[in-house]
Amino acid sequence: MFVLNLASPWGLLSIGPSHDRSDFLEQRSFRKSATLLQKARFRVGATRCGRRERLSLKNTLADSDQQQSLGKKTDVSSAIAQDAGKAAGSPSLRQHNGGAENGTSSERQQYAARYGTVDSMTTSRFASRRQSKIVCTIGPKTCSLESIKQLAEHGMNIARLNMSHGSHEWHGSVIQNIRQVNSEGKYNIGILLDTKGPEVRSGDLKAPIKVSRGERFIWTVRRDRPLEQLSVECPYITDVSYDDFINDVNVGDVLLVDGGMCSFVIKEKRGPDVISECIDEGILTSRRHLNVRGKSASLPAITEKDWEDIRFGIDMNVDFYALSFVKHENDITQLQEYLKTHAPGQFPLVLAKIESAQAVPRLRQILEAADGAMVARGDLGAEIPVEEVPIVQEEIVYLNRAMHKPTIVATHMLESMIVYPTPTRAEVTDITEAIRQGTDATMLSGETANGAYPLEALTVMDTVAKSVFLQEREGLLSAALPSTERRVSAIRAKSAQLDPMASMTETAASLADGVEAACIIVFTKSGRVASLMSSARPGCPIYAFTPGENTARKLTLFWGVTAFCLEFFIDPEITIHRALEELNRRGLMKKNDIVVIVSDLLVRDDLSVDSIQVRRA
Repeated sequence: MFVLNLASPWGLLSIGPSHDRSDFLEQRSFRKSATLLQKARFRVGATRCGRRERLSLKNTLADSDQQQSLGKKTDVSSAIAQDAGKAAGSPSLRQHNGGAENGTSSERQQYAARYGTVDSMTTSRFASRRQSKIVCTIGPKTCSLESIKQLAEHGMNIARLNMSHGSHEWHGSVIQNIRQVNSEGKYNIGILLDTKGPEVRSGDLKAPIKVSRGERFIWTVRRDRPLEQLSVECPYITDVSYDDFINDVNVGDVLLVDGGMCSFVIKEKRGPDVISECIDEGILTSRRHLNVRGKSASLPAITEKDWEDIRFGIDMNVDFYALSFVKHENDITQLQEYLKTHAPGQFPLVLAKIESAQAVPRLRQILEAADGAMVARGDLGAEIPVEEVPIVQEEIVYLNRAMHKPTIVATHMLESMIVYPTPTRAEVTDITEAIRQGTDATMLSGETANGAYPLEALTVMDTVAKSVFLQEREGLLSAALPSTERRVSAIRAKSAQLDPMASMTETAASLADGVEAACIIVFTKSGRVASLMSSARPGCPIYAFTPGENTARKLTLFWGVTAFCLEFFIDPEITIHRALEELNRRGLMKKNDIVVIVSDLLVRDDLSVDSIQVRRA
């Protein structure tokens, strides 16, 4: 049963105190006119400065001579309404301006109470918010309780555990630190376990080797005697961790070390030895990751070590599993079935890491099977032509958005900040591009795991993401790349015809934008309504309330969603009232804000009603 509650005389408000229609429309007209002025001045200011702080509404709207002469907060009536009335040609605004500016102090106070001051609008309505999420890899530099608190304070939403490094004991201590931060009630950090996967690595070397172009190098799978005893006419030799390496490569293949830090072309296969020639010089160290361009190793997607790590994740009740080197949708379903059997009641999300050449032709099937995806661009760029990586990235984001599933864009997003305190301009553009494509999250790897500037890197990513959203909100950028948005809209329209809940959340998003709602409040037990609401990409925050902690942590990955745990009562009005109280207590909304409420709460023991409500808080 679907109910759209719009019971007010003019079809805007359903439940709550009654309001005069003219007041509401007058206020809405005022806000739109003020926004026109803000946009015009924003364009001038944004082209002249690069600091986000200079974009605050106070600096762009309040005249400098008024600030110097008055030395105090400027009422909206004197700072905004006059210019907004001229810009929009609104008689009502000119009338309000005269009344407020020339009226009594009491009248000015009443006007400010209704519309707020420049300062209050800066910190609430026009304040920049980050809707995309940030995943931080935890490493030696950031594993302590204090470091995790700092990461949370600077914007981390999900902590990634890279199972390629560290023991279960070490990862367990990190999880305990994260749980302690969560227990304090201020933050809700999800935990992502990233499996190592079927990696192929070089062997140990006594010392780093500088390999020059044209020099020969041997890769061997010999296990019968020490490499020093081999009588091969070649100055350099090392073993490979994968016995079928000799069968997976052919003459003419290009072997990449660490994604291309140095590379070799295969010249000859001689028994258990592969003889290669360096084509891109570099320094080779021990246990480096090896890829053959355009090929994937014929190893199982889930290795024995991966199963051990997954069992550890079940014991720790992690929220997400990122499955490395997925080649087929069966790899995903295998893990999902295992989790259903061995982790009942946990319901973690299984994310497909797209990083192998074999995964690209089966992209749609893999994404349909998975709960989400991670674009692991490092290994992906080693296995497919590097110029195809951005195309595959956009396709993954598009497909997942159309299927209402989250995407993480990862690898090398702020790579230079492992060493340097500031990013390159190309890195900033890379983050912006991913967010405008519609990704749910961007990820930091070595930047936060072992980099010299983990908090600075996180701050940069947070600031860039906020800047993108602010400019989209004020109309300076389209909400998403046009090519992606058109395709997503078309396929979502078909999906909504088949899924009433998807249709309802699309309607709620449009309604929230139309009435300029302060937020959308979602009540959900499984998290599905919140995930659908996220994929609709409304222009305001989504606050999801759920009775389960596991569900609240899973929602940390979804664009625009902030989740809270709340007991659901038999009477839905009590539940809604408690949610509004919690948001007020946290300063996330204020009295008389317009909110859109989406829920599937029980109204009786035998009846569940899917509803959209518009209320005054």
